[in-house]
Amino acid sequence: MAVENEKSRLDDAARAGWLYFIAGHTQDEIAKMLQVSRASAQRLVSLCLAERLITFRLEHPIAACMELAAQLKQRFDLSHCEVVPADPAAPQATAGIAERCANLLDATLRSETPVIVALGTGRAVRAAVERVTPIDRPNHQIVSLVGNISADGSASFYDTVGRLADRTGARHYPMPLPFLMSSEDERNKMVRIEPIAKVKAVAAKADLRLVGIGQMDQKAQVHVDGFVTRDELFEMMRQGAIGEITGWAYDSKGRLLKAGTNKRLTSIPPEVPAKTTTIGAAVGAAKVPAIAAALNGGLINGLITDEATARAILER
Repeated sequence: MAVENEKSRLDDAARAGWLYFIAGHTQDEIAKMLQVSRASAQRLVSLCLAERLITFRLEHPIAACMELAAQLKQRFDLSHCEVVPADPAAPQATAGIAERCANLLDATLRSETPVIVALGTGRAVRAAVERVTPIDRPNHQIVSLVGNISADGSASFYDTVGRLADRTGARHYPMPLPFLMSSEDERNKMVRIEPIAKVKAVAAKADLRLVGIGQMDQKAQVHVDGFVTRDELFEMMRQGAIGEITGWAYDSKGRLLKAGTNKRLTSIPPEVPAKTTTIGAAVGAAKVPAIAAALNGGLINGLITDEATARAILER
């Protein structure tokens, strides 16, 4: 009975949301149509949003954003660039770029021809996957670029491959390795074992790579999420690390470092320069040096960011 009541409640919320956001009715009109009080109609519309029964995508490109995207494409010879409006109240919020990343994933996954999508990790990528429209594409393949097991043996919350496979019915290939091995020799042995070699072979044929870009400072996500220790982070910073993509640290010119955690990292390294369509998704003032370095070094050939971040990159 409880399950049926919950289903009925969500049905009412979905109906109220459709009437309000799609059909354009007022809450007073919806209350009359559904034969409930105005307060109940308002609660149903709020529930519709809270449960993500209805989603929105901005279809009208904003002129200032388009101009910034055009400048970034020209300066860095990008194959793809999108700039979304900045949220002054939450300058590090990823919702805007997640929506555009989801749109890119949707467009890619709608293809009837089999495609391979390779995913990094991070909050923006995870949020994008959550926004992907469910679709049945069993002939597609989703592959992880990142070993997603941290030092304590726990899996990353921001692993995205399994979640996208759930939404598409695609075959998926996780990277079932610790993010870091104890030594370079151990790393070299592990990445050669047959199951891991197969994952790498699938990733090498990817049609699209979608990756987050992390800064390398005391708030570096690889440290906050427990993948590298404080000492390991500081060692990479001393080596000149300014950013990371799938854990691979690079310097201010976008050159991958040949020291520190890079020697023990199991993640699939970025192509240098990127040949596969490789989209970096990142926002925020703290990430500007890392994004700019990735662009200058050719580690990515596409970018999804916001207005404030785009302007800061172009002003460097």
